[in-house]
Formats: sequence, structure tokens, C-alpha cells
Amino acid sequence: MRGLIPCEAPLEVLLLDIHAELSLWDDEYRLLCEDMFPVAELAYRLTQWLQSPDAGAGDFELESMSADPGLIRIAGSDEGWRVGSVLEPDVWTTPVAWSLLVEEIRKFVQSVRAGVGALGIDPAFIPEP
Repeated sequence: MRGLIPCEAPLEVLLLDIHAELSLWDDEYRLLCEDMFPVAELAYRLTQWLQSPDAGAGDFELESMSADPGLIRIAGSDEGWRVGSVLEPDVWTTPVAWSLLVEEIRKFVQSVRAGVGALGIDPAFIPEP
């Protein structure tokens, strides 16, 4: 982490320097696979979105400090919520209910928090979803 001790690293360093493989699946079809994705930043931004007044009403687009805008997108439709990426602009997951989307986001955030903890870093910088 840029030669910093994790407890001394600023938030942006923690968010940008913790990477893992990120795969986005819809049943048996893999929509996206990124080897070095800033998963801590995605978990942090998704938690902010879930806690915002727009949650459930407004769409989500990852505005990363290191990745292309829209690399992860979540959009509401008449059929439900879909997840996609600007890398495949016409490819989306099957629509799901808001409650299922929130459940899956919470699982992802908890997984990232556990992974951060396994690295010996206090995951408190990623809020509980």
C-alpha cells in the first residue's frame, strides 16, 4: 500500500489499493471478469448508495477514482433491477426485485470486509451495509 501502514493510510489509498478478481454473473453466463478490480472502493460506493435517499429510486454507476466510469452499473426498470457494465453496454443481468438486489449487495460488501480483515486491515472504513 504505497509503503504505508494500513492504519496510517488515507481512505483513498485503502479504497484504491485493495484489489481482487470481480466477476459479474447471470446464472451460467459471465458478463464481466476483471482481475485487479478495486473491490474495496466498489463496496464502499455501493454502501453509500444503499444509505442514500436515492436508494431504490435512482440508478447506481460506479464513479471510481481508478476505473472507467460505469464499469459497474445498476439500473431500475419496469421488470426490476439489472446490473451491467459500460464494457458491454447492451448486456444486463436478468431483472430482480429490490430486496434481492440489496441482499446480494450486502453479501458482496460483507465478503469484501472479511477479505480486508483477512489482510490484517481493519475493515471499518467500509461501512456495514
